[in-house]
Amino acid sequence: MWSSAAARFGRSSDYRELAERFRSGDLQDLESEATFQNVIFADESDLDHAALRLTQAASKFLKNSNQTHPAVETSPKEVPAPVAIDAKEEEQVVEEVEAQSLVSQHALDVSLADSIRNFAAHIDASDPAQTYKSIVAQSADLLHAERSSLLLFDEAANQLTMTAARGIPTHLSEVAPMAVGEGIAGAVLRENRPLVATVDELGRTSRAERRYKTKSFISYPITIGPRRFGVLNLADKAGGGAYDLHDLSVVDLIAPQIALALERAVWQQRANKFQLMSITDPLTGLHNRRYLEARLAEELSRSKRYNYPLSFMMIDIDDFKVYNDLNGHQAGDRALEITAQCLHAALRKVDVASRYGGEEFSILLPQTSLEEAGVIADRVRRKIMTTPYPHGGTQPSGAVTVSIGLATFLLRSTRRKQLCELPIARCITRRAMAKIALTPTRAFSQRQDRIARTKTRNR
Repeated sequence: MWSSAAARFGRSSDYRELAERFRSGDLQDLESEATFQNVIFADESDLDHAALRLTQAASKFLKNSNQTHPAVETSPKEVPAPVAIDAKEEEQVVEEVEAQSLVSQHALDVSLADSIRNFAAHIDASDPAQTYKSIVAQSADLLHAERSSLLLFDEAANQLTMTAARGIPTHLSEVAPMAVGEGIAGAVLRENRPLVATVDELGRTSRAERRYKTKSFISYPITIGPRRFGVLNLADKAGGGAYDLHDLSVVDLIAPQIALALERAVWQQRANKFQLMSITDPLTGLHNRRYLEARLAEELSRSKRYNYPLSFMMIDIDDFKVYNDLNGHQAGDRALEITAQCLHAALRKVDVASRYGGEEFSILLPQTSLEEAGVIADRVRRKIMTTPYPHGGTQPSGAVTVSIGLATFLLRSTRRKQLCELPIARCITRRAMAKIALTPTRAFSQRQDRIARTKTRNR
């Protein structure tokens, strides 16, 4: 019967033709209300509704089937059925998992906070060079980097210079400065934005001689407000992993500490520079008289405490006023510079060379006997003799000459004595000699006496 059958039409024209037959054609006697109840039209919403009804019917069938048929025992090879957990137990399990997660996160936070405190304590140093090394080392340890470097910004030159590094194959002196905007570090400082990436992501290739183990790195600008201090680079993460945003957040936490340490280092460098300027002769680069007098007191105290000999040398350029008058003060300044260079070349590292004043130079010789001081004086004489001076031929003696005087402090000396009236006695003031007990000048050997009295000629 038509009422129990379903009609299917491939085309809408077929349906219209059949409907017309039922209404006025040969099938008119068979028409009833149930004739077109099983006709389904291809409407999208109707199809969705039919699919929903089919799904609900299938779910209901499966539920009734489980209630009707008992569960079949599974063999050991089959997957066991999941254990049923009620809502209260499930909520308790979730709370336990969340609590464990919070405990673990808290432990990580505490560990990170301790690491940051230790980081700040270890990078604070009175020596700027040590501060730079500590920043590189502590940053590398905290971020598990096998390679790290610190580039400081020179505002006057507008460039970055590598100041400290760890794990790089080349020496710092061989790394050329880079302009701001040049390379990855230069671009990071210019944009003032940190970068965590790989060289592949940037479309770059690392040089073979740099021998990087991984391609991932962090480049971070160190700044305080508008002030720029430099860039911190971290690469070659231990284990071969890649740096991510979590690692970058750790650098975010230590960056202010690094910036403050760098600012303190800058001020320390300036203080050291000013201190050095206060004890340095600006023309010759030697120590000045102020430093000499302070150092003389220290060495004298040390000699008394440990029974060490202490010798003192004075050098005077003869007829220096004539040299200045004939050749000008600029030529005289050049002669003083040449003499200072000769002293640097002839003296030991422990010897303290100073410009006493005018054309006079003084040399402090710690732990040096009179005989040893004579050898050093002879070396100074020979060095000056082999060094050419401009306009040396204009001097009365035909060359630039110097006079050298020696004195030695000995602990067994019971009274202070002055040097006898040698031609170089005028080079040593009563004030300076009042601070030390001198050996009698007659203690000089004949050879040392000749050194003290002989005018050294520059040939």
